Formats: sequence, structure tokens, C-alpha cells
Amino acid sequence: MKKFTFSLKICAQFVFCLILLSFSASGPTEEEAGYMQQKLTEHYNAESGPKNIKKFELHVTDKGFCRYKRFFNNGKVEYFSCNLMKFKELDYLGNTQSGTLFVRTKGDDVIVQTYNDSRGGDIDSMATFIAIPLKNLEAEDLIDLSDKFRQMSLKLHQ
Repeated sequence: MKKFTFSLKICAQFVFCLILLSFSASGPTEEEAGYMQQKLTEHYNAESGPKNIKKFELHVTDKGFCRYKRFFNNGKVEYFSCNLMKFKELDYLGNTQSGTLFVRTKGDDVIVQTYNDSRGGDIDSMATFIAIPLKNLEAEDLIDLSDKFRQMSLKLHQ
């Protein structure tokens, strides 16, 4: 009986450790999201595009969302968001010094919201891509980004 109790205690402790480890370990999507977030922020080109942008926010979440927000000096805000489950492909127009990364989706799957627009007020619409200005992007970085976007999209489908 003592052997059975001892074995039961060891099994219970092992299962408890596995449960703790499962909560503490970062999943593969967290790793890809962190990499994509770091690369996009590192290579973001604030000088490209509209000249009156005060600040920007660019986030790739471990839940599979890509969010890009631009704040203009006049108070206007543009917000783009898509679920990477709908990701189709990446396109890059430009050279290694400066260009635009297009995150394309399968259909009209990008949410576009405009706030405080003096001409049209608040506008909600849909688009097929998010355009992100980048700089100093080498071919290897672009290939890595494309692979990470594709891997994350595949893992979200599972």
C-alpha cells in the first residue's frame, strides 16, 4: 500500500508540474507575434507617407490580429485591423532603403476606421490590405516576415 501511495504522490506532482509549465511557456504564436512586432516596429518609416502624422501604433498580437493606427496632427485617427487567419500574402514595393509593405487578406477582411475626419466625420469601411511604410529592410528580413505571417496564419487555422 505504501508503494501505491508513493507512486500516486509522484504522479500527482508530475501532473501538477506539467500544468504549471503549460501556463508559463509561451506558445509558438507568441513567438511569431513578438518577432513580427519587433521587426515591423524596428523598420517602420515615420518619414514616409503623410507628413502630418504625430505618432503611430503597430501591434501584432498572439491571438492573430495585426493592428495599425495613425494619429494625425489635426486630430484625425486612422485605424486598420485584420485577423491573420484571413492572411493571403505579403507584398513589398520599394527598395532596401524605403518601401511599403502590403499585408494582403483573402477578401475585404481589413477593418478601416477613420475618426475625427473633418471632411466625412467618422467612417467605417473594409479593405483588402494594410499598407505599412518601412525602411532599411533587407531581403532576408522580408523573407523572415513573410514566413512568420504564413506560419501564424496556418497555426490559427488549426
